[in-house]
Amino acid sequence: MPSDLHDVLGDRRLLVLTGAGVSTDSGIPDYRGPTSPVRTPMTYQEFVRTAEGRQRYWARSHVGWARMWTAEPNATHEMLVAMQDAGRLTGLITQNVDGLHERAGHRDVIDLHGRIDRVVCLACREVTTRADLHERLAALNPGYESRVGEIAPDGDVVLGDTGDFVVAPCLTCGGDLKPDVVFFGENVPKDRVERSYALVAEAEALVVLGSSLHVMSGLRFVKAAHQRGIPIVIVNRGTTRGDPLASIKLEAGVAETLARAVLAG
Repeated sequence: MPSDLHDVLGDRRLLVLTGAGVSTDSGIPDYRGPTSPVRTPMTYQEFVRTAEGRQRYWARSHVGWARMWTAEPNATHEMLVAMQDAGRLTGLITQNVDGLHERAGHRDVIDLHGRIDRVVCLACREVTTRADLHERLAALNPGYESRVGEIAPDGDVVLGDTGDFVVAPCLTCGGDLKPDVVFFGENVPKDRVERSYALVAEAEALVVLGSSLHVMSGLRFVKAAHQRGIPIVIVNRGTTRGDPLASIKLEAGVAETLARAVLAG
């Protein structure tokens, strides 16, 4: 481990909080990286308020799904699994919705913002798989997924007019379907927040990887760690809202920093 990190972290067992910068090496872009274009994500309010908003979301997401779900875990995901297996981690909280930590073999991940591979009905709350919905949408919209557009964070693709896209309803009650993720403007479920705070309360140090901490959903755990007085290390290209609270802030790539840490023990 680089000497400055070792001085701060020592042999402490670590709680890790990951953000979009962990998945960029898997081909999934982030919202707030130094070279990321300005994007306007779908909000929860827009999604639930208008049929047109849901139609636009599902059209873009349908085209992007195949690309999103063919993404593979990268070296960072694999090194975190190795650190877990070696007993270095007390837990992992991710702000990502791609499921790549679990696919890499990580256990007991807290998916703070949900999972894009699940779908929930806004009426009856039944949860189903995104793979099943994708097949239904493909049948309702033959050839639609061949449309071309720039892939955006969270797996959607930037498209033009989506007014011809046919949205699939819930098979159980006919209600509106939503990906089982926390949209901008929506609250993180209370149980996930409580579980995450419990991990902070038990942690010997907190390491933040690839997150700008722009939203309070992740920043609050950095604040809680700071209140406890435990070491905080932030690794991210670009400034973060947690920088003033960090014991060490590294403007560096996540994978290269973890590789040095793993090799050093």
